[in-house]
Amino acid sequence: MAAATVAYAMVQIPDPDKTAQAQNNVYYYKDGTQMAATGGEINRQIIAYEQIPVAMQNAVISAENKTFKDDSGIDPMGIGRALVNMAKGGQTQGGSTITQQYVKNARLGDQSQTLSRKFKELFISIKVGTKLEKSEIMAGYLNTSYYGRGAYGIQAAARTYYGKNAKDLDADQCAFLASLLKGATYFDPAGSVDIDPAATPAANTARATERWNWILDEMVKDGHLPAAERAKFTKFPMPLKPTKNAQLGGQVGYLVDLAKSNFLNSYDEVDADKLAKGGYEIHTTFDKQKIKKLEAAVKKVRDANIKPKKRPDTDTHVQFGGASVDPKTGAIVAIYGGEDATKHFTNNANETGAQVGSTFKPFVLAAAMRDGVRDPKLQEEQGTSERHIVDPDKSKYSGKNKLKIKDYDGSVWRNEKQQEWLQTNDGGESYGDIDLREAMVHSANSPFVQLGMDIGIKTVRRAAVEAGLLESSLNKSNVPSFSIGISSPSAIRMAGAYATFAANGKQNDPFSVAWVEHQGRKVYEHEVKPKQPFTTAVASNVTDVLRSVVDEPEGTGRNARIPGREVAGKTGTTDGNKSAWFVGYTPQLSTAIDMYRLDDNEKNKKRKFLEMYGTGGQDKIHGASFPSEIWQTYMSDALKGQPFETFPEPESIDGEAVWGGGASSPPPSPTATPSGTPSSTPSNTPSGFPSGKPSPSQSCDPWRDFTCGTTGGNGGNGGSTTDPTSTPTISPSTSSPGTNGNGGNGNGGFIGGSG
Repeated sequence: MAAATVAYAMVQIPDPDKTAQAQNNVYYYKDGTQMAATGGEINRQIIAYEQIPVAMQNAVISAENKTFKDDSGIDPMGIGRALVNMAKGGQTQGGSTITQQYVKNARLGDQSQTLSRKFKELFISIKVGTKLEKSEIMAGYLNTSYYGRGAYGIQAAARTYYGKNAKDLDADQCAFLASLLKGATYFDPAGSVDIDPAATPAANTARATERWNWILDEMVKDGHLPAAERAKFTKFPMPLKPTKNAQLGGQVGYLVDLAKSNFLNSYDEVDADKLAKGGYEIHTTFDKQKIKKLEAAVKKVRDANIKPKKRPDTDTHVQFGGASVDPKTGAIVAIYGGEDATKHFTNNANETGAQVGSTFKPFVLAAAMRDGVRDPKLQEEQGTSERHIVDPDKSKYSGKNKLKIKDYDGSVWRNEKQQEWLQTNDGGESYGDIDLREAMVHSANSPFVQLGMDIGIKTVRRAAVEAGLLESSLNKSNVPSFSIGISSPSAIRMAGAYATFAANGKQNDPFSVAWVEHQGRKVYEHEVKPKQPFTTAVASNVTDVLRSVVDEPEGTGRNARIPGREVAGKTGTTDGNKSAWFVGYTPQLSTAIDMYRLDDNEKNKKRKFLEMYGTGGQDKIHGASFPSEIWQTYMSDALKGQPFETFPEPESIDGEAVWGGGASSPPPSPTATPSGTPSSTPSNTPSGFPSGKPSPSQSCDPWRDFTCGTTGGNGGNGGSTTDPTSTPTISPSTSSPGTNGNGGNGNGGFIGGSG
């Protein structure tokens, strides 16, 4: 009792005016210069109790604390539960009365969830409950509560959400603002996907509408709102769209939001409410010069080509997005979120819904070289030993336009309506039988769609996720077109996933906050924890194929060449020409650029991605056009003065020659006899795989061992000898099984056979 008496005497009643003096959050560029100062000093104004609408007071009473007018200000049972829970190491809990919440709001200097703090709050709440009038407590609570969008207090909230003073709020608007006290992240209709991908505008609007209705109904039950007046409120009072202050214009607003999201999702000790109260120094990974160069590259293309006044039907609502990531660490060094964060509120570097098209194909290729295709004679789920690793240069797939897609076992694939899938190529081109490198160079669709079916869509999806894409961003269906990019990852994640190949198979999650300090103490620091989802052999071969996309004269990525530097990349264009991408990398930097058309007006209920035929004066927008032009300009400038680095040489992946999609494989070859004498017995190699591959029962590998007589990889008889230096004579079989053609020379079964 004595200790309690002393504690009661020592604690101070909070002063709402002092709580308005919250500190800034200061964001810094990578070089240590200040990027922006935001936080507690923004948007707070204390108003008198008389200016707070009675409807607002009643809304929070009905929603938060029905006994407010009569209780002592504390909930002993609730406090007891919270203290026991914390003592056991369980989740911390807040106060359960309006008085306790007011005390919690006012204690800006100590936001720790500890037993000592809870006891302090208990005594403060008791003193507040006995010393202050209920009107003072209510005014203090509503003047110090956080409503989201940087708004502290009911006056700031009224101005932010409805553009009016608090005293002019209607009862239905008060009910909505009361719902925000449960957590603006999930109840603001504008959404907070930067903090939580689940907090979409649609999901938040649904949650807010449900709670708004509930609060109004509770107000009727509690006698705070006549039923007749409640009946008038049938339409949810949608608030105004968010606005940003001037210092967050250009790219800065996008950068701040991205860093804020990264910090909140990486550090559990700080939530959106605590961060908004300020006092944090947030040191980001953003390179000021690279950001300027990326913005300049986009502006150059936009100003020269996009003419909405001249071509209103094709050039309106054009959007660009971009992100640049350091492959060695995953650090996000630059983004392009849109023309101006104070006018265009969606960060285009984050998920926008724009499908990635053919830039998804490298993940299919990586899965083919890492996981392999399935054996058509075995069950659907197959392990590593049952699959066949694919060599991108030896393998052939049909590049036919309108190719009839089959399942891995050779059966025709049909959808739930029993319809066949005829895969088209861009422009209706047919390529005949084509190896996977050339298929990537020309961006042929049919080979990769069939390859994805042979691998298995689930396996392709896993490879994409392990490369760095978020599973939540990937299309959930297992349709053939999954392999050609019907998913919509962000530019940040696409740059990060390609960075995995640039880093020779090491994957780092993209991040934008290096470390954070609070009151001079470092409270958070990012730790780079690379994973190795792909071997160096697989990654180096993916890079080698993507270099061909840029280097070859007919490569779709040839516009991205940077003189004197090695570049790997891939173009992407979607069905209906609704988005176009270029994603590429050098050893030092991985960058993704996308382009699409989408009406910025969220009030447009028919808002959808628009076609880009004719946009920018071009018949059709490809990844090879404006996106690759932006990429090339930015990367050339961003890498200027940096050392020249080379990619690793592609390592052997021990792959096989696989023929898929109806591609014509070489005829089967006879099997060599132990003496080296050609046999007339035809080979029984299964269709789709090369003859000469050793059976599981063979004790040696005829593709490598000079002393193991067998046929070569592409048909024809391999010589047999006990002298590894001798040169047997072999040739491809060009006549009926069992008959040998006249051939050239080869050293042993492997080299001779493939010759």
